[in-house]
Amino acid sequence: MASAAAAGAPPGPAAPKSRRSVTGTRRVVAALFLLPALVLLGALVLYPIGYSVVRSLYDSSGDQFAGFDNYKALFTDDGIRTALKNNVIWVVFAPTVSTALGLVFAVLTERVRWGTAFKLVVFMPMAISMLAAGIIFRLVYDQDPDKGVANAVWVGVHDSFAQASAFPKAHPGRESPLVGQGGAFVTKDPVKVGTPVALPMVGVAPEQFPDDAKRAAAARPEPGKVTGTVWQDFTRGKGVGKLGAPDPAERGYAGMRIEAVKDGKVVASAKAAGDGTFTLPASADGAQLRLPAANFKEPYNGVDWLGPALVTPAIIGSYVWMWAGFAMVLIAAGLAGVPRELLEQARVDGASEWQVFRKVTVPLLAPVLAVVTVTLMINVLKVFDLVYIIAPGSSQDDANVLALELYRKGFSEGRPGVASAIAVFLLLLVIPVMLFNIRRLRREGRP
Repeated sequence: MASAAAAGAPPGPAAPKSRRSVTGTRRVVAALFLLPALVLLGALVLYPIGYSVVRSLYDSSGDQFAGFDNYKALFTDDGIRTALKNNVIWVVFAPTVSTALGLVFAVLTERVRWGTAFKLVVFMPMAISMLAAGIIFRLVYDQDPDKGVANAVWVGVHDSFAQASAFPKAHPGRESPLVGQGGAFVTKDPVKVGTPVALPMVGVAPEQFPDDAKRAAAARPEPGKVTGTVWQDFTRGKGVGKLGAPDPAERGYAGMRIEAVKDGKVVASAKAAGDGTFTLPASADGAQLRLPAANFKEPYNGVDWLGPALVTPAIIGSYVWMWAGFAMVLIAAGLAGVPRELLEQARVDGASEWQVFRKVTVPLLAPVLAVVTVTLMINVLKVFDLVYIIAPGSSQDDANVLALELYRKGFSEGRPGVASAIAVFLLLLVIPVMLFNIRRLRREGRP
């Protein structure tokens, strides 16, 4: 009977079970293990954020409540507005170009035997700090072609098609028959056949003479022709040489162009030989001789990469140099997971390599490309080192970004309230991008 009663009795309350986490660990134990990390997170992240929000509501001294006055400065201060404009340029172009180059590198290096070595070289700038990269590109963009690699290449290409003059500083000396005329030099009086013309010049440093320049020689008269000499009428040392006549130590202006002009029209022209002598035909009789302004054109000195107009694109170029390798590695990892059957099927169906890339590879890599682009956007919003180091003081205002303006307002101008407002504003800009990235990662992680 007892056993029957026991069998028919309702079951008693179940013994309490210890609450466990998803991994099977007790939640109290898990919380204890997480506590040090949470303390560090609060001390290094949450507290600074909260303090910045509170500090942004006070004036520079920190004693008077300023409300939203510091936030109004974000849209009224010229420096901050320039920084906002430049940040928009950075966010649009830097991640896009870096991701595009990373995609191209990742796809192309799959088809070459030395692809691993190429990836290593492209990724290598990631091992360099922003400070070192800034110093490197400050030298790369130097205005002097003898120092800056960018201008050395640019000037080399330019001079291959438009050679610079060898006489940019040349001008008539004392008692010269030449007078200035709109950058050119013209003889005061008409010339005559059979009478040699002396065209003395000064102002060219010895090391700037062309390699084919020789010792100047006095022109000899020739029947029916106009002859003359154009040379450097200057000899080191006092009392040496004769003014207005070629001396043994003086050199001719090799390659100098001479034109004979009548009634505003060029009737004849010639180039000076290595010794400075030249010969014009009889049609030059009665004309004035002109040394065109092209003879004295200043040498091309390249592009002012760090000037107000190009400083931001130049710095973005240095950023792309550093981060294209990062994009390439992530995209290459995603490309390794793309089913090869789909690519081969597209080729079998007659698609060209460009069509396979555009209509198959890129759509399959879209999630990876989105993650890389968003990650670089977050990184770009915080860029500071490159702008601070590469941009010279004369154009730093034109290259200004929010992170740099935060530093300037907080430390250079002594306005910590406005600096805190900029920091909070940057946080608000980054949060939506981070949430987008997190949502995409969670969506991809679902089965």
